[in-house]
Amino acid sequence: MAEAAIAADLAHADSAMWIFRRSDEAILADARTLEAEGPRDRPLWGVPFAVKDNIDVAGIPTTAACPGFAYTPETDAPAVRRLLDAGALLVGKNNLDQFATGLVGTRSPYGIPRNVFDLKLVPGGSSSGSACAVAAGIVRFALGTDTAGSGRVPAAFGNIVGLKPTVGSVSARGMVPACRSIDTISVFARSVDEALSVQRVIAGFDVEDPYSRAAPFPHLRRGQARAPARVAMADVAALCEPDVTTAYHAASVFLGATPVDIRLFLEIARLLYDGPWVAERTAGLRGVLDVQPDILYPTTRTILELGLERRAVDAFGAFHLLRQARRRAALLFVEYDALVLPTAPFCPTLAEVAADPLRPNHRLGTFTNFANLCDLAAFAVPIGFAPNGTPIGGVLLGPAWSEGRLAPLADTLHRKFATTVGATGKPLPPPAEPDALEPDETGLFCIGAHMAGLPLNHQITSLGGRFLREADTQPGYRMFALGNRPGMLRAGDGAAIAGEVWAVPTSAIGVLLAQVPPPLGFGTVLLDDGPCLGFLAETAGVGDGTDITHLGGWRAWLRMKSED
Repeated sequence: MAEAAIAADLAHADSAMWIFRRSDEAILADARTLEAEGPRDRPLWGVPFAVKDNIDVAGIPTTAACPGFAYTPETDAPAVRRLLDAGALLVGKNNLDQFATGLVGTRSPYGIPRNVFDLKLVPGGSSSGSACAVAAGIVRFALGTDTAGSGRVPAAFGNIVGLKPTVGSVSARGMVPACRSIDTISVFARSVDEALSVQRVIAGFDVEDPYSRAAPFPHLRRGQARAPARVAMADVAALCEPDVTTAYHAASVFLGATPVDIRLFLEIARLLYDGPWVAERTAGLRGVLDVQPDILYPTTRTILELGLERRAVDAFGAFHLLRQARRRAALLFVEYDALVLPTAPFCPTLAEVAADPLRPNHRLGTFTNFANLCDLAAFAVPIGFAPNGTPIGGVLLGPAWSEGRLAPLADTLHRKFATTVGATGKPLPPPAEPDALEPDETGLFCIGAHMAGLPLNHQITSLGGRFLREADTQPGYRMFALGNRPGMLRAGDGAAIAGEVWAVPTSAIGVLLAQVPPPLGFGTVLLDDGPCLGFLAETAGVGDGTDITHLGGWRAWLRMKSED
């Protein structure tokens, strides 16, 4: 893989993609060492990768695309160290919008990485070089960062996947901050599952990072894709170019999405560049702005100086509005599994950005700026091409710690609308198998409103539950409709009942049971492949219910009711 990475980089020949590219000799020497050592159970053994140059790699200068700011760290950022320990092979450090301030990918004194599809278009930023290195087939994955969409917008323009993790799930030590309170290291990869595999390596609580958060449950385990999913969408026609609207509509129809109102999220998105978070960017670089302003890229300096004009009274108004948006998001994801949006409303040309460095950049963040502020996780995936060949991206958003649950849905969406990686013409790698039931999980057989797409499913997913498979009981059960939920009894004259098996953290089973009203409870249910914990009812509590055993399951009952 090392020789292939070097050859692909030579063929692509874009020096602006890199700020520091390791020598061929150094890359090959590391590859030989890895080969001699063997895999040793390292999940990324020999896989070439690159790192955005606002993340520390020991012995290599960190510039954040500002030569006057450069320093040479003695230690790796924890995320980088984890990747190297997992056997990954470092190729180099990538160009970016200076100090990760921008979504266009043009704000760097090291040049502008080429858009891999059209030389006239921007590559997207701020993680421009990282995305281009994956889209050009040079590396399998790359680290970026994401504050306002920097890990998603360039993924869309490169026809690749961008994973924006839950803020605080990856240590931010060794990363030059943009907005420290909402920054996260992100992942660019060829597929959803490859991005998730990288995230599994780099994620983890770091007591030395004050913004690090401990995951409430193992959130990166992949479930099985399950229809119907409950997906929300928005009316974006007035905000997007027609080709983007068309592709987004097709993706929304494929997902069976339902329109919702996202105006509050869009208002929060505008505040990221016009509100107090501009001042947070300025605070992080106050020393540079006060002492060495001339080392800054002109547009970067303009943006940072705007932060000096922000008022505390306006900040508190923005913070109160953000609390409303977070509450709105929390309620949205009780009703829906995901929100699908375009990744970007358009892809500007280099000429458009040169003529107006600010407004096209602001527009690119229309659907991305609010995600970190509202504490969401996201996968950006390709959803098609415009007639002129420009790739178009969509993003699936979910609440914090939902990456593993979003992955099968995002992968299904990706494979529906894309068959090749980036601009390489190579086929997508095969999807991963869902993770098996782990020792710290309990399989739970669900038969009613807790199943996928139904009103109480959020009680399971919010505790870290993930869909494993459809299943049927052995004959010997009767089902009764008890208003908005079913009750299932053991019965000698019963039948097989259809349901779903979900993996639930064992530590959460009691929490879930406390939410289940009588006469329902949990007991051992005999499935067609063996015993499983499942929903059962007390005999005395179903006397007034309607016997629906002959229908074979709750979904059949719901369909019959909807047809009445």
